[in-house]
Amino acid sequence: MKTKLVIVESPSKSKTIEQYLGEEYVVLSSKGHIRDLAISGVGGLGLDIENNFAPKYETIKEKKQVVKELKNAFKNATELYLATDPDREGEAISWHLKEILEIGDIPTKRVIFNEITKSAVIKAFENPREIDLGLVSSQETRRILDRIIGFKLSKLLQNKIKSKSAGRVQSATLKLIVDKEKEIQAFIEEEFWKVKAEFFGFTAELAKYNNKIIKLLNEKQTDELLESLNKEFVISSIDVKERKRDTKFPFTTSSLQQEASIKLNFSSQKTMLIAQKLYEGIDLENETVGLITYMRTDSTRLSNVFVSPTVKYIEETYGKEYAGKVKKNNKNGLNIQDAHEAIRPTNVFRTPQNVKEYLAKDEFNLYTLIYERTIASLMTPAVISTKTVELTNNDAIFKATAQDLVFDGYLKVYGKYEKVDLGVLPLLEEKTKLVPESIEKSQHFTKPPARFTEAKLIKEMEDLGIGRPSTYSQTITTIKNRKYVSIKEKKFIPTEQGSLTIEKLDEFFGQIISVDYTARMEKVLDEITTGKENQTDIISQFYKSFIPMVDRANKNMDKVAPKFTGEDCPKCGSPMVFRTSKYGSFEACSDYPNCKYIKAKEYEKPVVVSTGVKCPKCGKGEIVERTAKNGKNKGKKFYACNNFPSCKNMLFGLPTGELCPECGSLLIDDNKGGIICQETKKCGYKKTV
Repeated sequence: MKTKLVIVESPSKSKTIEQYLGEEYVVLSSKGHIRDLAISGVGGLGLDIENNFAPKYETIKEKKQVVKELKNAFKNATELYLATDPDREGEAISWHLKEILEIGDIPTKRVIFNEITKSAVIKAFENPREIDLGLVSSQETRRILDRIIGFKLSKLLQNKIKSKSAGRVQSATLKLIVDKEKEIQAFIEEEFWKVKAEFFGFTAELAKYNNKIIKLLNEKQTDELLESLNKEFVISSIDVKERKRDTKFPFTTSSLQQEASIKLNFSSQKTMLIAQKLYEGIDLENETVGLITYMRTDSTRLSNVFVSPTVKYIEETYGKEYAGKVKKNNKNGLNIQDAHEAIRPTNVFRTPQNVKEYLAKDEFNLYTLIYERTIASLMTPAVISTKTVELTNNDAIFKATAQDLVFDGYLKVYGKYEKVDLGVLPLLEEKTKLVPESIEKSQHFTKPPARFTEAKLIKEMEDLGIGRPSTYSQTITTIKNRKYVSIKEKKFIPTEQGSLTIEKLDEFFGQIISVDYTARMEKVLDEITTGKENQTDIISQFYKSFIPMVDRANKNMDKVAPKFTGEDCPKCGSPMVFRTSKYGSFEACSDYPNCKYIKAKEYEKPVVVSTGVKCPKCGKGEIVERTAKNGKNKGKKFYACNNFPSCKNMLFGLPTGELCPECGSLLIDDNKGGIICQETKKCGYKKTV
């Protein structure tokens, strides 16, 4: 039977889309990329250097069975629809699928949609297009450059300083963290003092002296100022101003990762995994539907199809005074791809509460954040009244300020994520004289620059143009996994190895890992998409300038000597050294490969705590206390027979030593004030202590 074959990237997406299409369609998944650059050729780059850097591709080992299944399905196809993700990676995957399936004369169409709803999918299939070779070329260029840099630098660093990897975006990101740490280490704190006057009902702080903003640098200056003050203060002015706090744009990939990190304490990786699921489809009562639009986007645009019903929804739900308008993004010149919309709910009437029962807790929290941010972006600004009171005392001016929310506007929806510091000042009149209850001085010190949190690091990457939002999560995950950074109080601190890596890269490849170079390369990749730049020219220029740098580093970079353990090898007498592998650190002979001695690790046997209760199941062992080493109960105490594995009697409560009067099994303490039978499900005996 001939069919129309549709190929998407993810299995869950294929399940959702198959529900929307007719019976003549078969929807299968490629499960991501099916091909990658080979590891053959010069330096294992998978490139024919002499033939304009022509790439050589091979099927990814783990995808051979997937490709086989796709080829078998294609034998019965009359049409092929490539419906991979609507971005460069998705375009490249579609091109690779077309190449590997050897389509011949079978009509092949590229289908893209930014949301997985029935109407959007059907419309996309009614309006297919050709594969965009500009996007494919841009992705291929990125992959080739990253392969050249990654392979060459990683091999060099592994050999010289035992670092695991390096990369164009990865190393530029790590450099931000290392450079920030250098700023912190170089920081010299400065002393300063503050002066506050406590009045009945409010506090005023010193703002100016002799009509200038003053900075008190020591206690002596502070005391001199205090001595110049009279007992009475005079209210010299009362100023009330209203200002608007404007709404925020709907989410892009970057801003979603930042906000989810701050408000939900999600890592960027967790955010993207959950967003992917919300996009690909959630099983509701009678259908499977994508709850949000595509989650990899630089755009803040919202389609008219969504805006019109949403503004009406706001009017009907909150009142006409809350309905706003679409925010315009005026970031001229920035690298923004506007082919997609912002991340938004696919249906304004699918409120978080309406779908809560179908979502896991984290899914619900992220969907709520996306939904409410989008609704809020189409609402009116909040209006905040700020009251400022100035009090004069000789040449000193003190200020007291309080805010009041006049109109909540978009905060009606987004207020739980964005607070307004509200306060009240008593009724005061100008020229009134007041005597403070007390005047207090306090010592302070300037603080060093703050380390990057994940949210701040992502914002910095976006502002500087390092990588693309779709790569932020993977980049951050990589530098964590490589042990280049540690996390303390949710902040990134470079490890010794991370700092050493940047030190050596700065010395020999400063141009390549610089922020400016990485940002310029992103612009070049965009220009390849539009045909303004040529793929071969860009790769050739880079290769010819980069390889001499690698050769120089290979020749001149010092090799880090291994650390000695202080012991000698028992086999050959050479000094023993510390080494590392993917399995962790170990001690080995320094004369490797002539001597391959590795010291066996000594493992401490866990202390066995006996309960003194004989095991009733086998009658030979006794019940001892143990700690779970893995699984969901890792770290928890339990009790088991020490005759394991011959006897597998296991208890999840402290045995009392008594037997159940009903069935003869052990009685255990349930830690809830009760004594229960070990065989709870079978027996059910229980007594309260």
